[in-house]
Amino acid sequence: MHDKISTPISRRQTLAGMGAAMGAGAAGLALPIGPAAAASAAAEPRGAALLQSIADNLIALSPEGATSLGIDTGARAAERGKLGDRSAAGQKAVADTLKADLARVRAFDKAGLDHATRTSLAVVESAYGVALDGFALPYGDVAVGGWRNTPYVVIQNVGAYLDIPKFLDSDHPVRTAADAEAYLSRLNAYPGALDGETDRLRAAGAQGLVAPAFLIDKALKQMEASLADARAGGSLVESLVRRTGEAKIAGEWGPRAEKIATGPVAAALERQIAEMKAQRAKATMDAGLWARPGGDEWYAWGLRASTTTRMTPEEVHQMGRHELAELHGRMDPILRKLGYTQGSVGDRMNALARDPRFKFPDNDAGRAEIVAYIQTWLGKIRAELPRAFRTLVKGNVEVKRLPLAEEPGAPAAYGGAGSIDGSIPGKFWINLRTTELHSKYSLPDLAMHEAIPGHAWQGEYANQMPLIRTMLAFNAYSEGWALYAEQLADELGLYDDFEVGRLGYLQSLAFRACRLVVDTGIHAKRWTREEGVRFFVEENGSNPLEVASEVDRYCSWAGQACGYKVGHSEIVRQRGRAQAALGAKYDLRDFDDTVVKGGNVPLDVLAKNVDEYIAGAKG
Repeated sequence: MHDKISTPISRRQTLAGMGAAMGAGAAGLALPIGPAAAASAAAEPRGAALLQSIADNLIALSPEGATSLGIDTGARAAERGKLGDRSAAGQKAVADTLKADLARVRAFDKAGLDHATRTSLAVVESAYGVALDGFALPYGDVAVGGWRNTPYVVIQNVGAYLDIPKFLDSDHPVRTAADAEAYLSRLNAYPGALDGETDRLRAAGAQGLVAPAFLIDKALKQMEASLADARAGGSLVESLVRRTGEAKIAGEWGPRAEKIATGPVAAALERQIAEMKAQRAKATMDAGLWARPGGDEWYAWGLRASTTTRMTPEEVHQMGRHELAELHGRMDPILRKLGYTQGSVGDRMNALARDPRFKFPDNDAGRAEIVAYIQTWLGKIRAELPRAFRTLVKGNVEVKRLPLAEEPGAPAAYGGAGSIDGSIPGKFWINLRTTELHSKYSLPDLAMHEAIPGHAWQGEYANQMPLIRTMLAFNAYSEGWALYAEQLADELGLYDDFEVGRLGYLQSLAFRACRLVVDTGIHAKRWTREEGVRFFVEENGSNPLEVASEVDRYCSWAGQACGYKVGHSEIVRQRGRAQAALGAKYDLRDFDDTVVKGGNVPLDVLAKNVDEYIAGAKG
């Protein structure tokens, strides 16, 4: 699910969109072929061939990505038994590939190309250029066209120890004996992936880069759990035994998997834990990158990668404070209507969070109730989507509990699209370590964000695009779209008879405004972890259980949390621009189609897609 630089594609990264041609290319084919049309007809196959070649080069570096996208078949069938190279050499191979392919894109003659192909080439140029600037930094992981950029190779929410067991269980298919053999092959490659990271962890430590002590403590607890599981055979073996049994595939799968898990996998985990413990001895409680060598430069890049803008930490910080005040102004009258009149908006949201009417029992019955509640709200939004989109996708998504080993270090939920062929559904991963993480007024909004019409929905449009566009994603667009999806649910009337649900939605937007303040506070203004948590709880009434792991996430994924609100605000700004330009010719369905079918793009390319829509609608 998570990506590393050497495994650049993950399902969460498959949050892309669909082709930006608003019929322009197809319309051109119906005209008499003049010189310009002939040049266009000649250019299109060359453009498509270049994009396919670039995609092939990137997917070759990410066998897991090929499986998650459902394209590890035919000529790519051998990828099903491999893992990406997480070593320093693997990083270099990715950077070398990007450099060569970026040069090809820049040298390509773009005359005669249609809007969709020009957009795809601009997307590659932006993603690869930003990624190469990241590779030029002295340490860290670079998500190529993705969201999980981090200065730390292994930490509480980063690393093969988390990624690979979950990937093997969730995405690696076991339908045939060949699939089961491929599972064992990947299990054999897992220790090498761990060791590649351990070497890079050691190299970063030698440069003086050591993660905050509180993050290392959290990571070590999870790594020890992974080690105990491997020593016992555990989930790595159970997944293969269960699925070969269900598919009636005869073979000694259990003993063979157990030999690998209890031997080489456990030994590699022990080596990684030993290095992490050695670094813990040198660690400080300083939360931000300001305290790390070259940290200001790394953070400037992390913000740029996340927001697809050149906004400074100070500009992001002030935007967060301004938008937070505006959102609290909208929350105040709803709170008053509900009888919460005393104290700040944050104080009143804290009081609302304790209201037993909106809680779930903290037991397995409560967990089951949460999953059923999510399904109910997904049913409600599905019924309204024809009012918001002309082009509808299936919304193929399942609600799944996060693996227990991941829950302590994970956010409340996340989601993404399934495979291109639809055989692997999209996922809405929900953290159920305690039902206290969730409330009846916050879960509907969360379902819109992670599933429909948010990440999983948008990813299905992505899966209809040229392969490279399915693989490349931009955090500001991905997360901006998911927040816009929350807004659509409110605008389509889902909370008209459940006003506390509207409050949950507004608190969600306010939460993202807080992220702008806290992420920049920690990394550029020298805030402590505790100051970050306190800001959320006091200013926004956020759940302290949830925001503690949230703030930890900002410490390890520096800048990532800023993409959400920056992207959302820009999508809303572009919609206002289209409404003003088109007047009576504006239609919400056409705008939403433009944004979601135009694909996952940097924000400047989004503006060009909207320009194209406005020009076309004006006629």
